[in-house]
Amino acid sequence: MKQIREVIVVEGKHDTAALKRYFACSTIETGGSAINEEVLQRIAEAQRTTGVIVFTDPDAPGKKIRDTINQRIPGCKNAYVLKEDARTSRKVGIEHAGREVLAEALSHLITWQDHPAGTITAADFYRLGLCGKADSSARRAVIGRRYQIGYGNARALRQRLNQLGLTPEQLQEVLEHAG
Repeated sequence: MKQIREVIVVEGKHDTAALKRYFACSTIETGGSAINEEVLQRIAEAQRTTGVIVFTDPDAPGKKIRDTINQRIPGCKNAYVLKEDARTSRKVGIEHAGREVLAEALSHLITWQDHPAGTITAADFYRLGLCGKADSSARRAVIGRRYQIGYGNARALRQRLNQLGLTPEQLQEVLEHAG
């Protein structure tokens, strides 16, 4: 069983159970999108001592929780899964992802920074067809899958790509090879 040194922040007990099935890890459960001050303080303490990996569901409430944590607690690492890799016929969440998907997500972490290293602009996104075109959503999905950062709208995906320090040329290469 692989040991995860950092504390993993998840939404609930089912996410914790899924992770502990495959990894030796500690978690903090937010209890949903109404994350309270006490939980944020526990996350901040974990970040100071062992580090934190934010691993929320690939849905709107999960994004809200992730954004709240990253804004309040600098330097957190983030893991992402795609909706199609973490769903049943009626639900989406980390607890529905398989071992391989979880391991892959935890091996491609993004550390959130106030000043990202990348230089990808909104104009680059338009030029690359990642926004403003009929197939932009599909093109963003290709990029999200390639860099293991999940799916996002144009703004969210551009922010994640800049956190990785990628260039527009690297994105163009990925899109050309995706055909």
